[in-house]
Amino acid sequence: PSLCLGITRSQETKVIEETRDKMISSCVPTMLLRSSSCRSGSSITHRLWRAAATSSFSTSSEESQAAPPSGPLLDKISVIGAGMMASAMVEPMIKSQAQPASQFCVYDVSDTAMEKMQSNYGVQTSQTIAECLDQTNLVILAVKPQNLTPAFFEQFQASTPADDAMLLSVIAGTPLSKLQQSGFARIVRSMPNTPATIGQGMTVWSCTPNLTTDERALARQVLNSFGKTMYVDDEAFIDMSTSISGSGPAYIFMLCEAMIDAGVHMGFPRDQATTLVYHTMLGSTLYAMETKEHPAILRNRVTSPSGTTASALYELENGKFRTVIKDAMWACYRRSLEMGNNDPNVGPYRNHYQAPGNDPHNSNKPN
Repeated sequence: PSLCLGITRSQETKVIEETRDKMISSCVPTMLLRSSSCRSGSSITHRLWRAAATSSFSTSSEESQAAPPSGPLLDKISVIGAGMMASAMVEPMIKSQAQPASQFCVYDVSDTAMEKMQSNYGVQTSQTIAECLDQTNLVILAVKPQNLTPAFFEQFQASTPADDAMLLSVIAGTPLSKLQQSGFARIVRSMPNTPATIGQGMTVWSCTPNLTTDERALARQVLNSFGKTMYVDDEAFIDMSTSISGSGPAYIFMLCEAMIDAGVHMGFPRDQATTLVYHTMLGSTLYAMETKEHPAILRNRVTSPSGTTASALYELENGKFRTVIKDAMWACYRRSLEMGNNDPNVGPYRNHYQAPGNDPHNSNKPN
């Protein structure tokens, strides 16, 4: 489905592999140490541990790697919204010492949400947006799309941020043109995901063309503080990436949940079923990355004629497993377009087809 969305195979592979790498590097040691079902003498256990310990699956790149910060990123970072995504961005920056907690200022319409962030991270809070944005260098906008009303943006226009201040949005489906109503000239639009909470996020981002090289580097450094990043010139790719890396963790968690529940139904205790599922997913990912084989080849190696795996795959194919996954990704992408008040008629059986480099909503290319 990524190819149909207009994302090239290399871009798709990069997003998937970088997300896997981060999950592997952060989770393998802990999972292997905690798993009571893996014996310390197991050759498989040793191989997984060695791979994680030596970072043999790292995909370091100039785009996604930043030098350790020598001091605070900025004098002041303002965060509008105190929900899950705001916390996912703030916490890694504080823990990595990229930005002191005292140099964050948070505003939310909910006093409870603000107090929770203040209690958890030690950040400053404000009672108004104008106060929060006073002399700020960077604004992280992390509210719901429906909150972006004219009255909301009027509070931005009445504020006094620093002359070189940037606005960084993590709001799904909200284009740069909409964000310009804030009155900010320098704007970054991004789509992170929830693994950013543990510093393992995958973020796709774009920006207004007036950002200088140094300003883009700063935006990249902020986004790198909680995971991997991928910059795209065309912000249409951000809506597409929402269906892969943005919402992708939910697909994975649902698959895990279904497999664990099936294991419990068969008779395994839930903790053992959970260990089996997590390690199966982890080991399969490591195996695929190490062999560099196409997934279809690896799947065939597991599938013996008239065997157990063949029977399971038969049911998955009959249930249109592939089609359901693809349709889910297209549905996610279309909803992202709808949230930005764009035409969602893209993809299979729709009126328009989106190709990279073209207007995403006015192409007459047939499906």
